[in-house]
Amino acid sequence: MNQSNETKIASPTRDELMEQIKNLQNDITEIVAEIDDFERLQLSRKKQRDNELLSASRKFNMDPEKGIQLLITKKFVEKEPEQIANFLFNGAGLSKAAIGEYLGQRESLNIQVLKAFVKCHNFNKLSLVDALRRFLGSFRLPGEAQKIDRIMESFSAHYCQCNPSTFKSTDSCYIVSFSLIILNTSLHNPSVKEKPDLQNFISLHKGVHPGGDLPTELLTDMYESLKKEPFQLPEDEDAWELTLAFQKPQREGWLLKTGGRVKTWKKRWFILKDNCLYYFEYTTDKDPLGIIPLENLCVELAEDPKKPHCFDLHARGQTIKACKTQADGKKVQGNHQSYRLSAANHEERESWVQSLRSSISWDPFYETVTIQKRISAIKNGH
Repeated sequence: MNQSNETKIASPTRDELMEQIKNLQNDITEIVAEIDDFERLQLSRKKQRDNELLSASRKFNMDPEKGIQLLITKKFVEKEPEQIANFLFNGAGLSKAAIGEYLGQRESLNIQVLKAFVKCHNFNKLSLVDALRRFLGSFRLPGEAQKIDRIMESFSAHYCQCNPSTFKSTDSCYIVSFSLIILNTSLHNPSVKEKPDLQNFISLHKGVHPGGDLPTELLTDMYESLKKEPFQLPEDEDAWELTLAFQKPQREGWLLKTGGRVKTWKKRWFILKDNCLYYFEYTTDKDPLGIIPLENLCVELAEDPKKPHCFDLHARGQTIKACKTQADGKKVQGNHQSYRLSAANHEERESWVQSLRSSISWDPFYETVTIQKRISAIKNGH
């Protein structure tokens, strides 16, 4: 017999096979762990980025110029008019009043942003009234005449580009646009007793068109359309005033807060101002989730097994005079006797505690009531 040149490969033993399977399982576990770590890192970065965007948006609502600078610094937008305009046009959580204030400024960048912002609107084949409805719903006109003038000039130029056959000049479009805004107020403001009629509106526009009058049919359609349906102008003065109320706080920042009935930790944005502590879900929220008056409260460092750098707010055995917003939007009185908060580090905790202690006011009435309750309890044998 010829001896085979092929070398026989010995089959692995059971122990060797089990060892290989174990090593493979370890490799898979390590890979899965690395993927989990990567996903957590990505999620953490996204959350941090989202928080930075919320903070920058809130800054814009308080101070539009500084807000745009912060957005540029954080690289949410480039210092390009089109990018800034798109952010203002699409940005959720932005004050319509703040957008109007920014667009109305006369600085070179603001004017370029205004022109780009107007071009974000598609006015093709829209009547002037419908185009104004769409335009005036995307921001709130500022109060100064010069700012309104700049905004309406840009609007008129873009409308005429989209609809070249409607008006013979941008000037006539500009005049009629202003006239429609005034007509809207005159027709739908209850304080205006004498409402302008159609003939009065038509007569106001004699000679507006170069070389003649605007078609009566066009003016009639405008008048009837606006009479039937007023412009829906953004009404965010209350929210804007509330946002202004939190300007120049004594302190602001993220803290962890324990819940009410369910003692879970929630991340909240806290603002300390005028002897009150406000907390929000997001930095751009205009309405706080809760308000904690600091009258007669104590601030003390606390140790917690679940969170580091904790401190407590409490009212010496009394219920804190706080209020909170429920899920349905209703505001109710809180029933906390204390709040436990957690800062990001030791320095943050020390800074918050110092700021809060300096903001606490004192009313001896509540101390008197507390003493009387204690005396009454002692007398009753409790």
